[in-house]
Amino acid sequence: MPRPKSILWVDDEVESLTSHILFLEEQGFAVDTSAHGDDALVMLQRQPYGVVLLDEQMPGRRGLEIFRAIRAIDGAMPVVMVTKSEEPDTLKDAIGAEISDYLIKPVNPRQVLTVVTRLLEGDRIRQQRLSRDFATRFRELEARRGEQLAWREWVELVAELAEWEVRLGQADEPGLQDALRTLQESLRQDFARYLKRHYAAWLRDERGDRPPLSVDVGAEFLRPVLEAHGRVLLVVVDCLRLDQWAMIRPLIGKHFDIETAHYFSILPTATPFARNAIFSGLFPAEIKSRYPRWWSEQQEEASLNAHEAELLTEQLKELTGRAVPVHYEKVFTATDGDALLRRLPGYLSKDGVTALVFNFIDQLTHGRTENSTLFEVARDTPALRSLTRTWFERSPLWDALREAERRGVPVLLTTDHGSIHCHTPATVFAKRDTTSNLRYKFGDDLRAQDADAALVVDDLPSFGLPARAPGTRLLLATGDRFFVYPTKLREYQARYRGAFLHGGVSPEEVILPIALLTPRRG
Repeated sequence: MPRPKSILWVDDEVESLTSHILFLEEQGFAVDTSAHGDDALVMLQRQPYGVVLLDEQMPGRRGLEIFRAIRAIDGAMPVVMVTKSEEPDTLKDAIGAEISDYLIKPVNPRQVLTVVTRLLEGDRIRQQRLSRDFATRFRELEARRGEQLAWREWVELVAELAEWEVRLGQADEPGLQDALRTLQESLRQDFARYLKRHYAAWLRDERGDRPPLSVDVGAEFLRPVLEAHGRVLLVVVDCLRLDQWAMIRPLIGKHFDIETAHYFSILPTATPFARNAIFSGLFPAEIKSRYPRWWSEQQEEASLNAHEAELLTEQLKELTGRAVPVHYEKVFTATDGDALLRRLPGYLSKDGVTALVFNFIDQLTHGRTENSTLFEVARDTPALRSLTRTWFERSPLWDALREAERRGVPVLLTTDHGSIHCHTPATVFAKRDTTSNLRYKFGDDLRAQDADAALVVDDLPSFGLPARAPGTRLLLATGDRFFVYPTKLREYQARYRGAFLHGGVSPEEVILPIALLTPRRG
């Protein structure tokens, strides 16, 4: 291990650096010197240093040659190139060799101090600042517990917590992450109570002050982009949480200008309901009434999303008063992705809406419960975020976005619902005809053992859902709970504890990103 705050300065005019070295030593740094590159390599083989300051123009081998030899000794050691040359080629060579920093002589002592402090202590300083900022903000956020927040305040709060979740995870701050999780857990119950009070009223009064819902995505977000540009790429990433969006946003930001807004998923926060609402602009009860052949409780849930292209076509016709060309594809596998990318240039060259649904994240969140390998690589929330970013960097989704960028086509990127890491089983009592979902259930004589475990809906039409048999009610899980039956309690607990699930009323499932990506080339 290198000594803390240790520097090796390699320069054939080292005697002229006495004032610089004394200044650094006054600041607590230990500085060794070498007048020749080969001598410096011998010193590095004996002991590691925190950082090397390396002159580019010395007798014998050039600084860049010595740099390559240093990398052979220690591939991670920070090296700062110090040179008299202002030639662009020298700078490009240094950047291409991945030099840690670059200083042009003459340098003053504070310049050197700034660079070595950043390289040797930058992580610690940033971590201290992050901890201090979070501690201050945490007290402010915690003080809001129990407040009667409006929907815009809920959006701001949940979006900020997602950003903190990412930052603290990347900084590896387990203590602060625990504090954040405790705050999130307490807010989930507040959020469930908030939805219980307001959700049905939002549906009764569409003109009232309510958040954008799944049914509003087409009118509020898609139509303005289509009218402004004539063509748009609509991307729906199934089951994308706000923190996962925060992980991939910086990559997208290198190629697009990003405007992020938020909307609320309809309930239940599950694909057959929420994604159909996006593509149709209708609540499930309205879909069933208007298109009965496309919606029936007798259908398997997976088949309820079989008509998204037709629903989008009908919605756009109603929104614009004309027939809008729609090209729709759903991507499940790498083969699907390859086939899509061959057709995509043709789609994007024409006016209209190209709509793509990517299912990988949803498959991952479900598949990790059944597959031990997936469970290991996505063991917890930080791991799921990291895996999301790794997938995105090599995904057909990223290739599709880059194709849109090349062609100057704006992109509207969103999701249908999020997910929550579930740890708490909640016992429910029901008859045999109850649905099998773990975060929401329809059934007759259905109840939860713990009254706080579920939001109970007896009037299904008031939630925009088709009426079912008399006595049918809906349970929506709150917090991080998942529903279990008393007869299979241990089996369900063992199988689903730690699963990422959706369908309930947590902020992670309900409050969602929707981003307009404007190509910089365009």
